[in-house]
Amino acid sequence: MDKTPIKGDAQPGRIKSVAGGLTAVKQTLSHLRTKKAGAIRGLRILGQMNQKNGFDCPGCAWPDPADHRSKFEYCENGAKAIAEESTRTIAKLSEFSIKALTEKTDFELGLLGRIVQPHISKNGSSYTSCSWEEARNVIQECKKNLSTPNDAIFYTSGRASNEAAFLYQLLGRKLGTNNFPDCSNMCHESSGVGMSKTVGVGKGTVSLSDFKYAEAIFIFGQNPGTNHPRMLSTLREAAIRGAAIVCINPLKESGLLAFKHPQKPRDILSKDGVALATEYVQLKVGSDIAFIKGMLKTLLEWQQVEGDIIAQEFISQHTAGLPELEENCSKTSWDQILDATGLTKSQIVRCADIYRRSSSSIICWAMGITQHVHGVANVQELVNLALIKGNLGKQGAGLCPVRGHSNVQGDRTVGINHAPSEEFTGRLGKAFSFSPPPSKGLDVAESIEKMHREDGLLFFALGGNLLSAAPDSAVVAEALQNCALTVHVSTKPNRSHAYPGAVSIILPCLGRSELDKQATGDQFVTVENSMSVVHRSQGRGKPAGENLRSEPAIVALFADALLDEDWNDYVANYDRIRDKIEEVVDGFENYNQRVRSESGFILPNSARELDFEALGKAQFTVNEIPTFETKEKGLLLMTMRSHDQFNTTIYGNDDRYRGVYGGRNVVFLNEKDLVKHSLKSGDKISISSNYEKKRCIAGYQVLSYDIPEGCAAMYFPEGNALVPLSLRDKQSGTPSSKSIVVTIRKHFS
Repeated sequence: MDKTPIKGDAQPGRIKSVAGGLTAVKQTLSHLRTKKAGAIRGLRILGQMNQKNGFDCPGCAWPDPADHRSKFEYCENGAKAIAEESTRTIAKLSEFSIKALTEKTDFELGLLGRIVQPHISKNGSSYTSCSWEEARNVIQECKKNLSTPNDAIFYTSGRASNEAAFLYQLLGRKLGTNNFPDCSNMCHESSGVGMSKTVGVGKGTVSLSDFKYAEAIFIFGQNPGTNHPRMLSTLREAAIRGAAIVCINPLKESGLLAFKHPQKPRDILSKDGVALATEYVQLKVGSDIAFIKGMLKTLLEWQQVEGDIIAQEFISQHTAGLPELEENCSKTSWDQILDATGLTKSQIVRCADIYRRSSSSIICWAMGITQHVHGVANVQELVNLALIKGNLGKQGAGLCPVRGHSNVQGDRTVGINHAPSEEFTGRLGKAFSFSPPPSKGLDVAESIEKMHREDGLLFFALGGNLLSAAPDSAVVAEALQNCALTVHVSTKPNRSHAYPGAVSIILPCLGRSELDKQATGDQFVTVENSMSVVHRSQGRGKPAGENLRSEPAIVALFADALLDEDWNDYVANYDRIRDKIEEVVDGFENYNQRVRSESGFILPNSARELDFEALGKAQFTVNEIPTFETKEKGLLLMTMRSHDQFNTTIYGNDDRYRGVYGGRNVVFLNEKDLVKHSLKSGDKISISSNYEKKRCIAGYQVLSYDIPEGCAAMYFPEGNALVPLSLRDKQSGTPSSKSIVVTIRKHFS
């Protein structure tokens, strides 16, 4: 059954054709008031966010400008995150039974407020407050029952700082395990795997300044208006100077159509804002490979007739594998491509012509590309597109996977990886005089399967909300409850807390905006953004409670309990942690000195320098067009965020850009599919998937929407119940939350 309660019917409203504007400003102020942060106090805190001497936004990983920064260097969703973090409401978990917590929606759980005391549940009926010492002792006692270190699982959220993440991976490896599932396993793991195999680096190759020089920007499977709103300012500037912006996405998203910059009076006064999309391509869910293959086929056909279309010198000098790709494109028929995408040939040819005429193009993507069983193949096909025109290693061009959480990339850089390289573990062992475990650990899906299958495991979560983030919600809930101990480091209540192990502990931590005072004085942490810039983050606000601890301090508590080691020197001065990171990880030379510069520093990227020594040359790859067995009246479902949401945090029940108000229990369908199923907009349906076993959720409203025929969309975490753990990319392990075959039928309550 679904583990996400739904309450209240959604009311359809006008779908927006432009993002931003005064409404975004009003929403910012409204959230500061409704979350009880206080408008004046909240604005004062927001004034420190993304500033050179301030704290990094706890939301997305879009980079800050290196030169001039506005005093309002934040977006609506960043403001919502700070309103949540700065609330004066204190969560009183002991007033609720655990059963009562399961009956609350994710939104309602967030409204309970900040957690300021450690809590423990030993009977599965309720949480009670406890001391830090009691929590430490319980963790130590449970550790004694571990039959093997691999019975401990260390999950990490992308919000954790470099310092906390580095200590955390050291803790697990000293205990003897590489079980480090983290949120990147569920989002950009396909990007890392796909890029590493083709260009030798699993990170983006562009800088923010490249967007000032790009002649064309291609955006695949991404909705920046909701997920990375500050990117809209960058796209706006590109559109104004004449860059072509091509958007490839099944749904029409207002944040890709036009943008009114809330800080630009001319934008606000204009009727339509600044138009963004030069071309908007609404392809069928999961058909990106077919679309890109159509572009490649067109370019190669033009090359045969006209010559001088593809980057022959670049290809000859820096790449391998083009003949095989040429042969595959030649054999792939236009009927195959058009049937898979649902597009016309002229639509694909227009996009190919924009790409042909651009001397420097950036290719961006997000979850719409990576969360498929063919996610790695999707990424590799994007690399093909970049390589064929030489859009790598030059100004205004490159590959740009846009990360979804503020330090998910940094966590991986400093060692949160279930499959670490021998070079990394060798240097780690030398720096700390121990032998790290040699065997590969478990990713997210593998960890859930192990917890579901075996008794007596220990599950630690450094931030995050695994139950709402992962697929197969019912299985994840059972897996957590099957553990001997679950430990969550959190700022606020979330759904994972409502499904405790035999013993469950919640440890409250400081938020990004809060002052972190340790034995040697005020501390700062560091993070890495989507474009490999490492910079400092220092909160200065008064902590929500006197009993909060920083993430590094909490990891040190774990080290005391699990390893009987004293890490207080690291906690007293985070410079000491950074000295050790410098010793272990390439690119962090003079870490403490360089990160104190106003803009931080950029990590090296061999692909950006056209250095493909690890691979010999950059690799073209052949990726076949995927097919989906939807059968009669079957649909291909994608899950997505609402505009009142960041990852698993639900800020409200509205999605104003898509015209949905007061509820999240909706499924978006093409009008023709409504007719095919004898439905009208507003009808209630049950929706089912059938992989190994049938999964079904009921009571959801259908809404007519501009989405390709045969496709459907709904919000996560609600839709996670339909995604089986087994439906994942074989190379990256990323769950296929963006292409699930489902059936629907009218629901009569």
